[in-house]
Amino acid sequence: MSNLNYQEKIPNNVDLSNDLSLQRALEHWQPKFKSWWNDMGPDGFQSYDVYLRTAVSVDAAGWASYGKVKMPEYRWGIFLADQVKDKKIHFGDNIGKPVWQQVPGDYRSVLRRLIVTQGDTEPASVEQQRMLGKTCPSLFDLRNLFQVNVEEGRHLWAMVYLLHAYFGRDGREEAESLLERNSGDQDNPRILGTFNEPISDWVSFFMFTYFTDRDGKYQLKSLAESSFDPLARTCQFMLTEEAHHMQVGESGITRMIERTLEKMKELKTDSVDNIRNAGAVDLVTIQKYINFWFSSSLDLFGSEISTNAATAFANGLKGRPDEFRYNDHSEKNTLFDIEAFENGKLINKKVPMRNAMNEITRQAYVDDCNIGIKRWNRLIKKYGYEEYSLALPSTKFRRNIGVWANLSINPKGEFINQDIYNRKLASWLPSENDKKFINSLMIQELDPSKTASWITKPRRGINNQEIDYSYVDLN
Repeated sequence: MSNLNYQEKIPNNVDLSNDLSLQRALEHWQPKFKSWWNDMGPDGFQSYDVYLRTAVSVDAAGWASYGKVKMPEYRWGIFLADQVKDKKIHFGDNIGKPVWQQVPGDYRSVLRRLIVTQGDTEPASVEQQRMLGKTCPSLFDLRNLFQVNVEEGRHLWAMVYLLHAYFGRDGREEAESLLERNSGDQDNPRILGTFNEPISDWVSFFMFTYFTDRDGKYQLKSLAESSFDPLARTCQFMLTEEAHHMQVGESGITRMIERTLEKMKELKTDSVDNIRNAGAVDLVTIQKYINFWFSSSLDLFGSEISTNAATAFANGLKGRPDEFRYNDHSEKNTLFDIEAFENGKLINKKVPMRNAMNEITRQAYVDDCNIGIKRWNRLIKKYGYEEYSLALPSTKFRRNIGVWANLSINPKGEFINQDIYNRKLASWLPSENDKKFINSLMIQELDPSKTASWITKPRRGINNQEIDYSYVDLN
């Protein structure tokens, strides 16, 4: 197992000190990153000590230590999973050949694009969430927000290292651009649309970390299969950190639903107005937020039928998540059944399996998202509300990319009249009044013993600390 060297200016386990040119390039980028962090990172909390975890090992069984640190002093670094000796390419057209330790010339531009696109999402989410500290429901949640933020910053470092180490001047220029684009900027926005959506409230934050970070999990899983070994090893370790982000989302939504159910039981009513007047988020509104963030995240996988996806798989650049689960790792002559809409009709068609890689990954993502939905519905039934259930909208709903793009399809997956769709869309997604109500609940709570009215206390603290531990020192 490789050691993480925290004695160097840039912590790493890639023996950076033995590549002075690369070290100098990254040390030149480092102050620009810190300047970006101070300008675009969590607003108003940079001078406080936060109880954060820091990687000390790439071994998932015991990889982190906990302690208080000011966020600008967090030791961001470059960490790759340990190299596997004599590792072979395990999918596509080059099965059995040695994995690549350098970028093959033929795949240089495609690999760079994959790395830049992944890298662009990491600072984007920090920018989207930078104001949330001012409305945190508890110190526990505030700390979790900051943990997510610093790890997204480290994930940016992971991609920047690859760009600097393997892509020369082009890579260095791309690394500079990662700090120049900003989420929601009209002139220079982030690459992917979802990462330009505002996250101005904690309901959206929990939905984002549940749904959009889960998309990130599947993108990282696909890249962790790559025949470009440094990319694969980088993403393998990123997945260890990414798991916490999704857990923050799931537990946050669960606690929000539980508070709603407590109020419904206490008041003996399911009236939206009564629930809201009691300071909780009604289930109808929670469903709207699910509809918005799930449908927004679906487009991140790309089109259902994609020649780019087929080429990436064939060349070994990007695999299926958990490729070991499949029997055929070539898929050269196999077909995949896909539903499509052509010439005004719904049809079922067979397409080459390789061309359906985006859809295969999206289906795995949908199945994973449904795990949380089932848990929340069990909780609703536990409180005696058999008639209520939350649901993922159809994967055809509100799509802007792929075979279902710009079609008038309701959350149940049914085609409806365009005028009716336009009229009812506001009732399926958070309305301006819904957002105004949610924002009225977003009152900052900094007393370690208290939690905001709209969400229950967490069941347990972090790293065996008490729930009311001072996770952020505000004195």
